[in-house]
Amino acid sequence: MTAALIPPLCAEGLIQAEVNGCLGLITLNRAQALNALSLPMIRDMTALLQAWAAQPAVQAVVVLGAGREGKPAAFCAGGDIRFFHQAALAGDSALGDFFTEEYALNHLIHHYPKPYIALMDGVVMGGGMGISQGAKLRVLTEHSKLAMPETNIGLFPDVGGGWFLSQCPGHVGEWLALTGQPIGAGDAIELALGDVFVQQSAMKAIIEAFRHGEQSSAEHVVATVMEHADLAPPADHLELRSRIDQHFRHVSVTAIMASLAAADDEWSRHTHATLLKRSPLMMAVTLEQLRRARGMSLAEDLRMERDLVHHCFHLRPGAASETVEGIRALAVDKDHSPRWNPARIEDVSAELVQAFFKSPWAPDQHPLKALA
Repeated sequence: MTAALIPPLCAEGLIQAEVNGCLGLITLNRAQALNALSLPMIRDMTALLQAWAAQPAVQAVVVLGAGREGKPAAFCAGGDIRFFHQAALAGDSALGDFFTEEYALNHLIHHYPKPYIALMDGVVMGGGMGISQGAKLRVLTEHSKLAMPETNIGLFPDVGGGWFLSQCPGHVGEWLALTGQPIGAGDAIELALGDVFVQQSAMKAIIEAFRHGEQSSAEHVVATVMEHADLAPPADHLELRSRIDQHFRHVSVTAIMASLAAADDEWSRHTHATLLKRSPLMMAVTLEQLRRARGMSLAEDLRMERDLVHHCFHLRPGAASETVEGIRALAVDKDHSPRWNPARIEDVSAELVQAFFKSPWAPDQHPLKALA
């Protein structure tokens, strides 16, 4: 019976699927790469979720990341950026397939008809946020480290990041998006980017119960988590909210950086120094993305992000792409000295930014036209 509930998978064991009672479990099993998502993994997750949505025997789904013995936990560190780099330089059409199918998976999770629970222990970045933010129950530990660090590689916070970051109170979303600042469990819960805190020491018991305990109903699955729920740690950045809003409310990245530069405190100096390392062009695109996303549905935002990511690799193809250059500096050559173009925020024109928001597809031809 259990085997019949699991469709054939293609990711060579990088996605593991189990069914225990009414519960379907998905384990991201690429621990040495911090469970970063590949295209086959995205396809396997999609196939599992679609199959289980149609199976009355499966009433709830849990997703978790495989651990590494003696090393810090990682739920999912994002997408496979080395693949992005190689595919972009080779002109591989699989790069477009990756983003189309990843964003469709993100949308599926947000609209999943059964309780979907994400055990967000350890690193949760980029694509990891994409497969967890739509969960009905987002479970955090003291080791959870959430971030959307895409501007560090000349990209923008995708996977629905425009939508869920723009929902954060005040202008915290702009701060998280432009800086890529990681936050812990306390901040995540305060900002509605997480729901429940459990001690990491309790995670083993929760996962054991999911795999081998009696799971007779969706309510029982949720109760398995909630019986271990604890008081969340304090929000580290809560006291900074007034300063974040003061600086990140401005209409442009140039104005945000000028505001930070004029402030005489250590946090503002540190934040200004961080932004100086990011791609000026992609910070400007990111700010525009978040401001537009505030008035959009998730589906509209994901279609916009699919347009944006197409332009990230095609407005300036190959090595001229900001994203290809950012990945080169961080993960390929590892010189941490990206050559951004333009190099200064003052040289980013409005025309260059607006070009990213022109869809390359007619509405009835858009790869995500089916999302509602």
